[in-house]
Amino acid sequence: MLGQKIKYYRQMKNIKQEELADYLGVSFQAVSKWETGASDPDISLLPKLAVFFGVSIDELFEMPYEEQMERIENMFTSEERIPEETFQRAIGFLENALKDKPKDTRILADMAYLYNHRAASDHRLASYYAEKVLEFDPDGKAGWVAYLEANNGVCGDEWYDNHFEIIRFFKDFLTKNPGNFQGLYALIENMLADSRFDEAIPYIEQMKCVDKKRRYMYELYMGDVSFGKGDRAGALEHWENMVREFPDIWQVHNALGEGYQKLGRMDEALREFEKSFTMQEKPRIWDGLAAMAQIHEERKEYAKAIEDYEKILKCLKEEYQVKEGEAIDSKLREIDRLRKMMENS
Repeated sequence: MLGQKIKYYRQMKNIKQEELADYLGVSFQAVSKWETGASDPDISLLPKLAVFFGVSIDELFEMPYEEQMERIENMFTSEERIPEETFQRAIGFLENALKDKPKDTRILADMAYLYNHRAASDHRLASYYAEKVLEFDPDGKAGWVAYLEANNGVCGDEWYDNHFEIIRFFKDFLTKNPGNFQGLYALIENMLADSRFDEAIPYIEQMKCVDKKRRYMYELYMGDVSFGKGDRAGALEHWENMVREFPDIWQVHNALGEGYQKLGRMDEALREFEKSFTMQEKPRIWDGLAAMAQIHEERKEYAKAIEDYEKILKCLKEEYQVKEGEAIDSKLREIDRLRKMMENS
C-alpha cells in the first residue's frame, strides 16, 4: 500500500522516479521497486517522503483516493450490512473529500448511496423483528405497523401513504430544469402511484419531445392512466402500440410485460419479459428475469422460479464478473427459500 501511495502522489505532482530518487538520495531502481511492491523504503525516509509530497506520514499509509472511492462503491453491491466502524470510516473519508470538492457529484452520490444502503439494511433487520412480533402476537398492531414501515407497505392512511413531498419536490425541480427526463420520470411515476392521473397527463405529453429514444414512454404512461381509470381496453391499446411503433427496443417489451402482468395475462407477460432479456446486448439488465421469478412463484412453479434466479446468477457472473458478495448471496437465498417451499408443497 505504501508503494502505491508513493506512486499516486508522485504522479499527482507529475514527478519522475529519477527526481524523487535524487531528492531522497537513493537510486531510481529503488523507487521503482517501492512502487511495484518488490520492497519498501527505509523507515528513516518516511519524514522526507511526507515533506516532499506535502502530506502527513499517516497519509502515506492511507489508501489512494481512487481506490478508496472504488472500495466504498463496491460496498453497495458486495455487503448486505456494512459494519458500523467501516461505515463511519467511509463517511469520514467522503466528508473530508467534500471539503475540497463541495460540488463533486460522485462524492455526493456516494454519500447518498451509503445512507440509503444502511437504511435498507436496517429495514431488513426491522422486518425480521417485526415478523417475529407477528408470529407471537398475530392480532397485535405493533408488529403490523413495524412490518409495513420496514417494507414500505401501504398502511391505509392516505396522508401517510401518498407521495406528496416527492411530487412537490419534482414539480419545483422541473421549474428549474424544464424538460429534464429524470425529473419527468420521477414526477409521473409518483403521480400515477397516487392516482393523480389527470394531473400527470401534461407531464406525460412532454415525454414525446424530451428524448426520441424514449418516446415510447408516452404510450406506456397513457396506458397506465387508462388502466388507473378502469379502462383496461384503452390501456392494452396504448401498451401494445408501444411494440408496434418501437419493436426493436428491449425496454418496450419489458414494459409490455408489466402491462400484461397488470391485466392478469401472465403467459403473455412471461413471453415479453423473456424477449426483453434475450434481445439485449451484453451485459444485460435482468429485471425481466426477476419479474418472471415472481410470476412463477405466484403460480407455485418453484422449479421455474429457481431457473430464473439461476439465469440471473449466470448473468451476474459471466456478464458483470460479479463472483461474490450480496448481489450473489441475495439470489442464493431466494433459491434456497424456493427449494424449501418445493419440499413443503
